[in-house]
Amino acid sequence: MITHQSSLDNFSNQIRFVLNTYQNHNQNINNFSNVIVGGMGGSGIAARIAKSWFFDKINISLEVIDDYNLPAYTNSKTLVILSSYSGETEETLSLFEEAIAKDCKIICVTTGGKLETFCNQKNITVYNIEKGYQPRMAIGYNLSYMLMILGELTGCEIKPELEFVIERFEQINNIQKESAKSIFNFFKNSIKNKFVVVADKYWAPVAIRFCQQLNENSKLEGFVNVLPEANHNVIESYYGKLNTNFIFLFGDLNTRVHARFDFLASHLELDNNKVLNMFIPEFSIFSIFDVIYRLDWASLYLGEEHGYDPMKIDNIMELKDYLSNLEIIEETDELD
Repeated sequence: MITHQSSLDNFSNQIRFVLNTYQNHNQNINNFSNVIVGGMGGSGIAARIAKSWFFDKINISLEVIDDYNLPAYTNSKTLVILSSYSGETEETLSLFEEAIAKDCKIICVTTGGKLETFCNQKNITVYNIEKGYQPRMAIGYNLSYMLMILGELTGCEIKPELEFVIERFEQINNIQKESAKSIFNFFKNSIKNKFVVVADKYWAPVAIRFCQQLNENSKLEGFVNVLPEANHNVIESYYGKLNTNFIFLFGDLNTRVHARFDFLASHLELDNNKVLNMFIPEFSIFSIFDVIYRLDWASLYLGEEHGYDPMKIDNIMELKDYLSNLEIIEETDELD
């Protein structure tokens, strides 16, 4: 069985798999008026991270959908990229049906399931991920595929960047794990507090990823606030000592936003709030994977301290059973 720990120990193999199996989709951005990427949870977050990377590199609208329906403007000039690890995610399958109905060009990423079956029936390009993981453990596959797909679409050379990630990960793995342990130790004595990650717009999707990992691996509450917007509202809740663990995740791409982080850190620390500054000097494909990796390990260490098994997601499974039974009831009512 592939565990979360073993998936991280062999993380670079996910990226290597994508580089070894990727086949060109032969689509060009000039043929489309917009791009929509759809997916949920561990499959969907890769789309948000890729969107952040391509923010200043793509000259048409790129939108991420984590719901059942496509926007009204979707049409035959829309490229729809769908990701579902299982191939059974009901929201993503709904997006697929709408994309077919609206005559969109479609590309899919999955291990199989109904999504792959539908793709094969309609001769749609599908990129396969290896099976055996929980979806959130497969971020290396999903993010690498998203970057490669969008890179080919826009003419950005992504392969050398991913090769560099593999090379560096194999050199500094022990350093990364020690860094994650330091993050855990920083919050060890306040582990029962909720976590708030304050991020800039570039790092916000990675912050969301970390909170998702906190939720599932550590059973802890995690929330994201994005600057500068949060300085226009959320800052008014920051008075006194709070039952909150703060992580500041930001770069240096905007000096005014950087100044806001400096002010906020000083403001919170005056009241002895727990603030961990994670300033990332460069926003690169390597730094994105690196921060994801370190924070993933940190979430596991926090979960272990709590005594939780990251492989167990009882509430999620109960919800799926509930929705499955609801679907059966609805079908029965229709027959009546």
